[in-house]
Amino acid sequence: MSEGTNPIFEFIVDDDEGGCRFDTLMGTVFPDISRTLAGRLIRDNLIRVNGKIRKPGFRVTPGEIISGSIPPRNRPLINPEAIDIDILYEDADCVVLNKPPGMVVHPAPGHSGGTLANALVYRYPDILGIGGIDSRSGIVHRLDKDTSGVMLAARTTEAHSALSLQFKNRLVRKTYLGFVYGIPAKEGSITLPIGRHPGHRKKMTAHDPANPRDAETRWHVMSQLNDVALVAFSIATGRTHQIRVHCAAMRHPIIGDTLYGPSHPNRSFNLTKKTAALAASVSRHLLHARVISFTHPSTGEILTFEAPIPADMLAFQKGLDPD
Repeated sequence: MSEGTNPIFEFIVDDDEGGCRFDTLMGTVFPDISRTLAGRLIRDNLIRVNGKIRKPGFRVTPGEIISGSIPPRNRPLINPEAIDIDILYEDADCVVLNKPPGMVVHPAPGHSGGTLANALVYRYPDILGIGGIDSRSGIVHRLDKDTSGVMLAARTTEAHSALSLQFKNRLVRKTYLGFVYGIPAKEGSITLPIGRHPGHRKKMTAHDPANPRDAETRWHVMSQLNDVALVAFSIATGRTHQIRVHCAAMRHPIIGDTLYGPSHPNRSFNLTKKTAALAASVSRHLLHARVISFTHPSTGEILTFEAPIPADMLAFQKGLDPD
């Protein structure tokens, strides 16, 4: 990045990010960037710390300013696809939508098509590349493939920067609903740090994680029956798999979670035969992003949107009712 160039992005290193490798931090802040790509961009002087050139292995310090640009790819990574998506709200700056379960957010190995990004590029062609890299295409946060619910995307570079900053500064409010095994306390919070599992590349953990980052999840039990509870979650942080990891750490895993849940839940919880069979029949973890609240990047108005509970979770809830 040459002197005098306006950076596409700029953010301040948080206290919990202190001591993190420069390239690792970039992959955390921008999930679409691999550590290898981050290292290459850093070595090419496209990303700097306090305006200074640093190596990929440089350990960042809280308060330092990371700024730079992420050039678009030579060819689009996303092909427009006519995929139906449930739009809850749209204007010239942003889009709020209801992601169905089973849909991947960004293209990735094994999922080059059929993603939310493919659908957005088809509906809004100018969104390609918004956010600095093609595969982001306006999306400012993630939901896991099997998590359903409300999501937010930006339609301009300015809106993307403003909304991304709100997420980074924890100004976006999100509420989730999920079914868990067992009956937690009526309400509470868990603040265990979360990081990469040292022995499982695709898994996060709250027990001796690598590069732990602070994470806070609050919960409130909405209803309970047959050793199963419907729980509302609010998160002050947005770590990968946060709710799923914290629920597992509390010994109340999300029902249907094959990564963090028990292999034989009927051995760990006092389930009726009917409930055990119902839980065994679900095809994904039963977690839904219900509500999102954010400040509109242009008007400054606080907007709140709610995604209806999906059919599979409603059916599961109905199946719990006594005959």
